[in-house]
Amino acid sequence: MAKQTASEKSYQSLVNAHDRKRPVLINCIKAFLVGGCICIIGQAVTVFYITFFSFTEQTAGNPSVATMIFFAMFLTGFGVYDRLGQFAGAGSAVPVTGFGNAVISAAIEHKTEGFVLGVGGNMFKLAGSVIIFGVFAAFVLATIKTLLSYFGVVN
Repeated sequence: MAKQTASEKSYQSLVNAHDRKRPVLINCIKAFLVGGCICIIGQAVTVFYITFFSFTEQTAGNPSVATMIFFAMFLTGFGVYDRLGQFAGAGSAVPVTGFGNAVISAAIEHKTEGFVLGVGGNMFKLAGSVIIFGVFAAFVLATIKTLLSYFGVVN
């Protein structure tokens, strides 16, 4: 590391004096609790589909994920999820609900540009890459499994 000049040292000490100390432990606890609550709600949604719609544990996954994405998008539209994100940080970025929040946030941000070019075009900036990666990964894994089952390695 290069030696710092006197002005760089004084600048660094000024930055350190005004730097806000972050409560890391409190932030981790908030993220853990909020993320856990989101997961509990997701589990409750899954149990709801199993109980009232006769889904199996495996088949209840897709409607549960869609419901959680809808909840996140709905709450984002009313500004609730953004406040939750300010409070919980990464705890609100549980993959499914964080994805729904990111998609809708981009759409809301660009709504002044119109529905097609603004909302539609910008909504899929994030979602498009996630969907493409998911489809490609599923294709690769299905191809590998098919080849392995063809050669009798896997049933």
